[in-house]
Amino acid sequence: MESDQLQRLRTALSAERASADVLPRPEETFAAFEACAFDDVRVVILGQDPYPTPGHAMGLAFSVRPGVPPPGSLRNIYQELESDVGVPPAPHGCLRAWAEQGVFLLNSVLTVRAAEAASHSSLGWEALTDAAIRALSERRTGLVFLLWGKAAQAKARLVDETSHSVLCAPHPSPLSARRGFFGCRHFSRANDHLLARGAPPIEWTLP
Repeated sequence: MESDQLQRLRTALSAERASADVLPRPEETFAAFEACAFDDVRVVILGQDPYPTPGHAMGLAFSVRPGVPPPGSLRNIYQELESDVGVPPAPHGCLRAWAEQGVFLLNSVLTVRAAEAASHSSLGWEALTDAAIRALSERRTGLVFLLWGKAAQAKARLVDETSHSVLCAPHPSPLSARRGFFGCRHFSRANDHLLARGAPPIEWTLP
């Protein structure tokens, strides 16, 4: 966080917030890191960037605040979850219960300009999220990385697949879910990998 690269990111982000509506709120930018401690991570779900619709992004990849109807990507995640492991769609879109079990819900880019998807993809966030993935790969063992979409799959190079499991699929957005996200069975496969290593599975059912 103290590197010159990250200092430039801070400066650029401050300028963006001064001139545009940036999501999520400043206090939620690092919510994924706060919701799941480093030593508790068991599964990493990696997405692209926050929802660009005001009121949706809350710092956890693919999650929205309680009371906000699930966006299209999350509805597709719920559809695959039901098809894969029989978990019916939750009536809400808050995935915090997954984070509390060790699911690190990380986006490759942590902020976005409202109504402009991928607008912060060149701001410098990748340096931070690359470092996070690299640290998990080097300092932990037996993790399962679920990489959804091209931006997430680009980080596969950072993961030591002799120590961890990496599963890739298209992004669950309405534009790409039918190109291979549906039917990927990542939820059951992640639990299979955990069980094979003697770790408890994730309870995917949301309260």
